[in-house]
Amino acid sequence: MIAEIVNNYENLVDNIGKLIEVSGYRNDYIARKIGLTNVNFSAKKNRKSFSLEEIRQIVAIIDSDDVEDYLMINEMDSRKEDETITHDELYKQMGWK
Repeated sequence: MIAEIVNNYENLVDNIGKLIEVSGYRNDYIARKIGLTNVNFSAKKNRKSFSLEEIRQIVAIIDSDDVEDYLMINEMDSRKEDETITHDELYKQMGWK
Protein backbone atom coordinates (compact mmCIF):
# COMPACT_ATOMS: atom_id res chain seq x y z
CA MET A 1 0.00 0.00 0.00
CA ILE A 2 2.80 2.43 0.87
CA ALA A 3 4.54 1.67 -2.41
CA GLU A 4 1.30 2.50 -4.25
CA ILE A 5 1.06 5.85 -2.45
CA VAL A 6 4.64 6.70 -3.40
CA ASN A 7 3.99 5.57 -6.98
CA ASN A 8 0.88 7.77 -7.18
CA TYR A 9 2.83 10.78 -5.91
CA GLU A 10 5.62 10.14 -8.43
CA ASN A 11 3.01 9.94 -11.20
CA LEU A 12 1.50 13.22 -10.03
CA VAL A 13 4.88 14.96 -10.06
CA ASP A 14 5.80 13.44 -13.43
CA ASN A 15 2.51 14.58 -14.97
CA ILE A 16 2.00 17.94 -13.26
CA GLY A 17 2.79 19.80 -16.51
CA LYS A 18 0.12 17.90 -18.42
CA LEU A 19 -2.39 18.39 -15.58
CA ILE A 20 -1.73 22.13 -15.65
CA GLU A 21 -2.28 22.12 -19.41
CA VAL A 22 -5.54 20.15 -19.07
CA SER A 23 -6.77 22.52 -16.35
CA GLY A 24 -6.59 25.49 -18.71
CA TYR A 25 -4.69 27.66 -16.25
CA ARG A 26 -1.69 29.57 -17.51
CA ASN A 27 1.73 28.99 -15.96
CA ASP A 28 2.14 32.65 -15.03
CA TYR A 29 -1.17 32.62 -13.13
CA ILE A 30 -0.23 29.52 -11.13
CA ALA A 31 3.29 30.85 -10.52
CA ARG A 32 1.87 34.08 -9.12
CA LYS A 33 -0.65 32.22 -6.93
CA ILE A 34 2.03 30.04 -5.32
CA GLY A 35 4.56 32.86 -4.95
CA LEU A 36 7.08 31.95 -7.65
CA THR A 37 8.44 33.98 -10.52
CA ASN A 38 7.54 32.79 -14.00
CA VAL A 39 11.16 31.76 -14.59
CA ASN A 40 11.39 29.78 -11.33
CA PHE A 41 8.03 28.12 -11.98
CA SER A 42 9.02 27.14 -15.51
CA ALA A 43 12.36 25.73 -14.36
CA LYS A 44 10.75 23.71 -11.56
CA LYS A 45 8.09 22.44 -13.94
CA ASN A 46 10.69 21.33 -16.50
CA ARG A 47 12.88 19.69 -13.84
CA LYS A 48 9.87 18.27 -11.98
CA SER A 49 11.35 19.68 -8.79
CA PHE A 50 8.38 21.27 -7.04
CA SER A 51 8.35 20.92 -3.27
CA LEU A 52 5.55 18.97 -1.61
CA GLU A 53 3.91 22.23 -0.52
CA GLU A 54 4.13 23.66 -4.04
CA ILE A 55 2.51 20.50 -5.43
CA ARG A 56 -0.28 20.85 -2.85
CA GLN A 57 -0.86 24.47 -3.86
CA ILE A 58 -0.83 23.70 -7.58
CA VAL A 59 -3.28 20.83 -7.16
CA ALA A 60 -5.60 23.05 -5.12
CA ILE A 61 -5.58 25.61 -7.95
CA ILE A 62 -6.01 23.25 -10.90
CA ASP A 63 -8.54 20.88 -9.33
CA SER A 64 -11.42 20.73 -11.81
CA ASP A 65 -13.73 18.32 -13.61
CA ASP A 66 -11.46 18.42 -16.67
CA VAL A 67 -8.45 17.35 -14.62
CA GLU A 68 -10.49 14.64 -12.87
CA ASP A 69 -11.71 13.34 -16.23
CA TYR A 70 -8.16 13.27 -17.58
CA LEU A 71 -6.95 11.34 -14.54
CA MET A 72 -9.86 8.88 -14.79
CA ILE A 73 -9.14 8.23 -18.47
CA ASN A 74 -5.47 7.59 -17.67
CA GLU A 75 -6.41 5.21 -14.86
CA MET A 76 -8.80 3.33 -17.13
CA ASP A 77 -6.14 3.11 -19.85
CA SER A 78 -3.60 1.74 -17.38
CA ARG A 79 -6.04 -1.01 -16.38
CA LYS A 80 -7.29 -2.03 -19.80
CA GLU A 81 -5.26 -5.25 -19.67
CA ASP A 82 -6.57 -6.19 -16.20
CA GLU A 83 -8.61 -9.35 -15.97
CA THR A 84 -12.34 -8.73 -15.81
CA ILE A 85 -15.46 -10.80 -15.31
CA THR A 86 -18.90 -10.62 -16.82
CA HIS A 87 -21.97 -9.31 -15.06
CA ASP A 88 -23.30 -12.86 -14.72
CA GLU A 89 -20.01 -14.10 -13.24
CA LEU A 90 -20.07 -11.30 -10.68
CA TYR A 91 -23.59 -12.20 -9.59
CA LYS A 92 -22.61 -15.85 -9.31
CA GLN A 93 -19.46 -15.09 -7.27
CA MET A 94 -21.36 -12.75 -4.96
CA GLY A 95 -24.20 -15.24 -4.47
CA TRP A 96 -26.77 -12.80 -5.83
CA LYS A 97 -29.75 -13.99 -7.82
